[in-house]
Amino acid sequence: MVDDNDVSQWFGEYLNAFAACGRGESDTAALLAYYGVPLLLTTDGGFYPLTNDDQVVSVMQQQVDAMRAADYGRSEILDSEITVLNSASALYRATFSRQKSDGEEISRFTATYLVTDGPMGRRISVLAVHSP
Repeated sequence: MVDDNDVSQWFGEYLNAFAACGRGESDTAALLAYYGVPLLLTTDGGFYPLTNDDQVVSVMQQQVDAMRAADYGRSEILDSEITVLNSASALYRATFSRQKSDGEEISRFTATYLVTDGPMGRRISVLAVHSP
């Protein structure tokens, strides 16, 4: 059953795993423990239904590579909100600041995640990056 506290804790674990990838401490494929397949991704660049593990890892690898090139250190959640939709899903909306290890901001963005609780466990099923 999905509730605010569980989603918040789980999302924190996901962010730690994503940050470890961005710092080069973990392989990007480890993120498959957090992303559903299929994963629906929408950005200003378009809508992308990622239908297999390789596609999900490939798209996330692009983000990880950019983070590593920028000397990524950590992400800070500037604002977040959880909306429980039903017993199997919730929306997690947050604004993030990606920072170098010295605290200098690399980028800032807002995203909404549909977090679902299904047969494979809790997963991000939709990732929607907001327009700036």
